[in-house]
Amino acid sequence: MGEMAQKIVKLDLDQLLKVLNEAFAEEWLAYYQYWIAVKVAMGLQRSDIVREFSEHAKEELQHADWVAERIIQLGGTPILTPDDWSKTAECKYITPTKFDVLSLLHDNLAAERCAIERYKKLCDMTDNTDYETFRMSREILQQEIEHEQELEDFLDDLETAKEFMISYCACDTKGE
Repeated sequence: MGEMAQKIVKLDLDQLLKVLNEAFAEEWLAYYQYWIAVKVAMGLQRSDIVREFSEHAKEELQHADWVAERIIQLGGTPILTPDDWSKTAECKYITPTKFDVLSLLHDNLAAERCAIERYKKLCDMTDNTDYETFRMSREILQQEIEHEQELEDFLDDLETAKEFMISYCACDTKGE
């Protein structure tokens, strides 16, 4: 427990620890959401998308580590049981119901957008009140924004491919 780390924080420490534990739980759920998507994904551009999901999973796990370290520095305890992750998290785990890459991309995009909101709120909460949590939150926010963009790019690519195939098939049936 860092005595000075706690003293220099200019906000309600219990509330900050609560929010950090919510973020910690969400990072574990995000890690698992990406990890399971890697295992079940099927369809067009699968290998590229699975590679991206694997990278995102690794980064979500790193975020969980950073948040846990910050919780401990502030004298708190990270959530200790996986059962409590889903109870604590505001950004929920989205159980895949379809395994096609398009559905998995949409599920993970929704999760990333929730994470962006989480870290925006943490940045707003800690700006000029807790410099270290602000720095960490800003770095995670930047990565979550990158994740969102990468997923949107894959969705755009798949939509372009779909439109091309539709127009190609329409031309082919007309004998052109």
